[in-house]
Amino acid sequence: MPSATGFTPPAADCRLCVRLAEYRDANRAANADWFNGAVPSFGPLDARLLVVGLAPGVRGANRTGRPFTGDYAGMLLYATLLKLGFATGAYKADPQDGMTLVDCRVTNAVRCVPPANLPTPAEISACNPFLQQELAAMPRLQAILALGGVAHKAVLRARGLRASHADFVHGKLHSLPDGLILADSYHVSRLNTNTGRLTAEMFEAVVAELKDRLRA
Repeated sequence: MPSATGFTPPAADCRLCVRLAEYRDANRAANADWFNGAVPSFGPLDARLLVVGLAPGVRGANRTGRPFTGDYAGMLLYATLLKLGFATGAYKADPQDGMTLVDCRVTNAVRCVPPANLPTPAEISACNPFLQQELAAMPRLQAILALGGVAHKAVLRARGLRASHADFVHGKLHSLPDGLILADSYHVSRLNTNTGRLTAEMFEAVVAELKDRLRA
């Protein structure tokens, strides 16, 4: 259903991408009690900060129906948002944990779980209009945090910019032509944190800098 702003999120059983729809169908057959759909964004549309990830994890958001909820990636993301005041409550890896986002919204570049956590370029393109509409429906949006290169490029595309407009560099804050700030961070995945490519301190520093740049 469209929101009051006119933004229409993808239907839970979105069939735009045949491969992703068939993968969801297979997961639904094996796990009927899972969400198994296009995962909706989490947080208020009037937030000043939007966090954009890659795609739902099969045992994370695809299972629970809330971005970054139920697998390892959500632990660092939501712990940091809670610490810096972008969330209240407690993250317990469950959509019913009562955690609330404050002045922050979380979504993904691709709303449906891809096999092996890897969406194709065509799937990323097919989902991009939803991100474009969502950005347009956020009247107070000032900053976007892209988790990884795919999210970074998806945000640029959603704002009508070429991928070459700004290179993905962890920790860098880009000023886009429309006044938005695009900040880059390595994805909060288990792979990146286990290898030390991304530490909690590194991620917190990016989010803290973004918070300092937000205008009242």
